[in-house]
Amino acid sequence: MTKEPQDNLMEKIVALCKRRGFIYPSFDIYGGLAGFYDYGPYGLALKKNIENLWWKQFVTDREDVFGVDTVEVTKKEVLEASGHVGGFADPMVTCEKCKKRFRADSLDQARDKQGKCPECGGKLGEPKQFNMMLKTHVGASEDDASVAYLRPETAQGIFTNFKNVVDSFHPKLSFGIAQIGKAFRNEIAPRDFLFRVRELEQMEVEYFVKEGEWKPAFEMWRKEIHSFITAIGIDGNKVSELEVAEADRAHYSKRTIDFEFEFPFGRKELYGLAYRTDYDLKNHATASGVDLSYMDEETKEKIVPHVIEPSLGVGRSFLAVLLSAYTEDEMNGEKRVFLKLKPALAPITVAVFPLLKNKPELVAKAREVFNLLRSTFRDTRYTVAFDDNGNIGKRYRRQDEIGTPFCVTVDFDTIEKPAQPDARLNDIVGQDSGRSGGDQSVTVRDRDTGKQERVTISDLTEKIKSVLS
Repeated sequence: MTKEPQDNLMEKIVALCKRRGFIYPSFDIYGGLAGFYDYGPYGLALKKNIENLWWKQFVTDREDVFGVDTVEVTKKEVLEASGHVGGFADPMVTCEKCKKRFRADSLDQARDKQGKCPECGGKLGEPKQFNMMLKTHVGASEDDASVAYLRPETAQGIFTNFKNVVDSFHPKLSFGIAQIGKAFRNEIAPRDFLFRVRELEQMEVEYFVKEGEWKPAFEMWRKEIHSFITAIGIDGNKVSELEVAEADRAHYSKRTIDFEFEFPFGRKELYGLAYRTDYDLKNHATASGVDLSYMDEETKEKIVPHVIEPSLGVGRSFLAVLLSAYTEDEMNGEKRVFLKLKPALAPITVAVFPLLKNKPELVAKAREVFNLLRSTFRDTRYTVAFDDNGNIGKRYRRQDEIGTPFCVTVDFDTIEKPAQPDARLNDIVGQDSGRSGGDQSVTVRDRDTGKQERVTISDLTEKIKSVLS
């Protein structure tokens, strides 16, 4: 079993994503739109599983974090106060010959020194700051008073709801407010598939602390991020921490750690952990005229809490998971591709097949087994699918590429040998499961090894549960 060489891995990931219904280029029939992607059925399932695991670990499993869901259109005054209107920019250069634009900090250093365009070799102009926010207007008129923005980060909706959460729930410091939501950045040069896009999703917590307690809180969230990386199956050997230098930190940050991943296109930021101080609450209080301080019950003094922010991108998580899971091996003399996804993440946990789709008795029995498993896992995060499309070999290959951990096949041995009826199956599907005879066993195939094992239907759910637990 080997991992794919880095030079063409991204091409194979992109092709697999479109072929198997994970990711589609947005507006593909119109030629696409750079920096925008749609999630297909399996991609949506994988994305939701990543988000659900994050929400469970960062919100519902804790007593000190509250969830919100704030709007994407943001008032101009909010982003003026946060510093985004004046400072959310990247350096951009334009080729004087072909007129293409590039991020100055992403150009090849050798070319950059020569001032040459990487596309046509023309002369590059001087770098200029380009504000990446997407502007819109709210209301019937389009003037300065109606200007608003699609939010560049989810954090500001949390900060503007700080007082609401405190007034409604009276939490004790330290506490956090979390949300999963979309952000928009008018990237100069979107690239590298899901890595740098114009519409993205973030999973963020703003964790409010006393100023003197920020260091232990920072360390606590650093460990939580590493724990999440392990939980979703990202290759920890490809993750490293970068202490961001002061000159490279965001305007609001006093300390930032980037969690970098070794993507095929280089070591790049996967997640961020920032100490935002009291920058945001103080600025919003000043700009809005609303007191955003917090009454410290111990000292009976009003303080403005400081903030620790673990920020995790959904798309970059998705991409890192796929890159970590993508595996090629050889099975029965043929090359095989499969996604070694953790069962909790896989879009399908168990796929049920009839050996032949043109044999009604096999299809009927496979449906019974499918209904049994679906009933068993109905209230869990695990999913069951029925698949009779193509021959059995093609089904295995398809499910391997989807990342399905287990395939269950109903064959002639299941239905043709004399046996006692399976009472448990009768209770669940409401039929006489033993009326067609058979040994009431099925073949269970393991995705990672390809090993197949005969398991009786009555033991099937416990067998699968034991592996999933």
